[in-house]
Amino acid sequence: MICEIEDKIFTVEPADFEQLALETFQFQYNNNAIYQQYVNALSIVGSKVRSVEQIPFLPIRFFKTADIKTTAFEPEAVFESSGTTQTINSRHYVKNLNMYRQSFLKAWEKFYGPVQDWCVIGLLPAYLERQNSSLVVMVNDMIRLSRHRHSGFYLYEHEKLASVLQELEKEGQKTILIGVTFALLDFAKKYPMPLQHTIIMETGGMKGRRREMTREEVHLLLTAAFKTHAVHSEYGMTELLSQAYSYGDGVFNCPPWMKVLVRQDDDPLDVRLTGSGVINIIDLANLYSCSFIATDDVGIVKPDGSFEVLGRVDTSDIRGCNLLIAGL
Repeated sequence: MICEIEDKIFTVEPADFEQLALETFQFQYNNNAIYQQYVNALSIVGSKVRSVEQIPFLPIRFFKTADIKTTAFEPEAVFESSGTTQTINSRHYVKNLNMYRQSFLKAWEKFYGPVQDWCVIGLLPAYLERQNSSLVVMVNDMIRLSRHRHSGFYLYEHEKLASVLQELEKEGQKTILIGVTFALLDFAKKYPMPLQHTIIMETGGMKGRRREMTREEVHLLLTAAFKTHAVHSEYGMTELLSQAYSYGDGVFNCPPWMKVLVRQDDDPLDVRLTGSGVINIIDLANLYSCSFIATDDVGIVKPDGSFEVLGRVDTSDIRGCNLLIAGL
């Protein structure tokens, strides 16, 4: 059975977002056993939830320990987070890959225009070396749809990539170089060059490859190496089917079907539309998993709905959430 909410997600208007989010909550509460257990453990009556601030947000760590599914289905894909042999990876069961494709393509068009206008280059060695990466699926589809002769993944082929970028610059071709942070820094060190027609977009990710650096430090190094005024960023994760984008100022904007709120770190139920705190995300594209995710990122949400990410929270301090998880 196809949920009727599905047809509304990618055409939702700002004025209708809250109502659609509430409909999605009721659908997921009634059809997702894990989420229903979590809501009930909070002593919240699902039928009495009347605003997005009242919706319970599922701690993101549940994706490591449970099958988060709304309705029963065989997944068309399973996205898995990166990790080490000592860590438990998150797993996101995707009922329909078309939902994911609609989400990232419509969001890209909103922020950057048609994919066909771009040469798309992926510098994602850490992701290509493992299976089930949602980011690889996204970039691979964009490469295919761009139909440019130089679009593609460049694993560790830095010399070839430098030559291609120089050719694209001479042609004045709009290019997106989307890469994991450590790979972009390695490339920038070996092949600095002025890039006037290329957008550098980092997706985060050091994971022990280099010392941890702030986004500001990374962007300063990359802008200096490529003589560009800004480095763009993508905010996404395995547990989400949507992405937010920053044009280089550290401020992210969401597509219309995604919204960021904040909660207070000592009370998971104190959710606010604006201000500082720990980031909660509503992603309506997560219709068949869970659309209401309590992340471990600290940030600020501004009155216009844009947000900044300031770092990660010490999860040992999220006592309210930890006690609730322990009780399930």
